[in-house]
Amino acid sequence: MDRNILRACREDPRRTSTDIQVSVTSPNEPVPSRRTIRRRLQVAGLHGRRPVKKPLHLSWGPREWANHIWSDESKFNLFGTDGIQWIRRPIGSRYAPQYQCPTVKHEGGSVMVWGCCSDTSMGPLKRIVGTMDRYVFEDILENTMRPWAKANLGRSWVFQQDNDPKYTSGHVANWFRRRRVDVLEWPSQSPDLNPIEHMWEELERRLKEVRASNANQKFAQLEAAWKSIPMTVVQTLLDSMPRRCQAVIDAKGYPTKY
Repeated sequence: MDRNILRACREDPRRTSTDIQVSVTSPNEPVPSRRTIRRRLQVAGLHGRRPVKKPLHLSWGPREWANHIWSDESKFNLFGTDGIQWIRRPIGSRYAPQYQCPTVKHEGGSVMVWGCCSDTSMGPLKRIVGTMDRYVFEDILENTMRPWAKANLGRSWVFQQDNDPKYTSGHVANWFRRRRVDVLEWPSQSPDLNPIEHMWEELERRLKEVRASNANQKFAQLEAAWKSIPMTVVQTLLDSMPRRCQAVIDAKGYPTKY
């Protein structure tokens, strides 16, 4: 009877204890109770759990990721980076949360920009002056992102953004509805999944030895360097999307090498 119970469960893990009770019952043997069936399955290591839904995007390739617009904002200092910080950590713990340095965006001696890109074109780089709130973001969507998207991607495209409150506010959500823009569902706190994060690193490398005397000059340098990034860089990053998705799943949401 134990073997029959285990076989019935392994043939179809979705079977309930009632289903198994019916499948193993025969005229010549006593009928096991549902409680007994559950207990025997637990002894065998088969515990009732909610099934984990496999993310649809995990199986996507370059074709499925085409016509997606990747977006984000970033800060660039006038005089290079904030400097390298060193920590002491055990070997093999590079991505442990306690050894991660959070990115802090702040004002002063820096230029804040918003940018986007797709698999076919480098999008515009927009300078953000002052505080970026939902109204500033809507203006960027309407007068910067949308005209570029219509000119380069046509009518069919999907917009990606993170879950920053100003991006997900009702005011901005209403703009997406009015303009009938599809927004890619995005998990919380997942910079590992956004390839544009590597575009910011590429931009930083290209201006590593370049100095700027003021914010206007810095933005001009950023804009020129942004436009000069070859599309092969973007396409290589998009090819890594299946690996990124799998890495985040394997790390259970903790930081990955991406």
